[in-house]
Amino acid sequence: MIPSLVIFDCDGVLVDTERFTNRNMAEIVTALGHPMTGSDCQKQFMGRTLEDVQRLVEALVGQKLPEDWPDQVRRRDLESFEAGVPAIRGIEGVLDRLEDMGLPYCVGSSGRYQKMRATLGSSGLLPRLEGKLFSAQDCERGKPAPDVFLLAARKMGHAPETCVVVEDSVPGVMAARSAGMRVYAFAEDPACDRDAMTAAGGILFDDMTKLPELLLSNS
Repeated sequence: MIPSLVIFDCDGVLVDTERFTNRNMAEIVTALGHPMTGSDCQKQFMGRTLEDVQRLVEALVGQKLPEDWPDQVRRRDLESFEAGVPAIRGIEGVLDRLEDMGLPYCVGSSGRYQKMRATLGSSGLLPRLEGKLFSAQDCERGKPAPDVFLLAARKMGHAPETCVVVEDSVPGVMAARSAGMRVYAFAEDPACDRDAMTAAGGILFDDMTKLPELLLSNS
């Protein structure tokens, strides 16, 4: 069955923001006394809300962080994005192809709306996605819970079992599978955990331009 809706994660799937956010997080956690690299942060925190990341960081550093710590991190990330955020290679052609196929798409992200609009705006993708953005900000639970994907499906008017998700993180893959959706795990980044995404139920691919054909060949 051809899917009725494609739900894209945002960071690392539509826009190339992971190197900014992981670098910033590594500097922040290292300054708290627990040395980490950007790759370490990607493996441990990628795909989660900053509220969830705060609890993980508190366990690592052995101290309670300020209540507004997630907002402090968001401000730092937004400052980094001001230099410009590129779109993922090939994604504009993919969106063109989906439109030609008459296949609707939207975004389901752990990031807040302000961040999505900043990064998608910088990359030039926002005009194509405004009005089709859904955030864990509106959900009780973030990924790996399925809430944001179920929200996107409901708001777009599609049954979960007819939707597919495009993700690049283990929590995102887990969230999609928990929502009852097929999930394509974008593994272009060599630092991503391919084995864990496969074990979580993701269909691996590493060339975004191949996505339309995958949607048809696996339907």
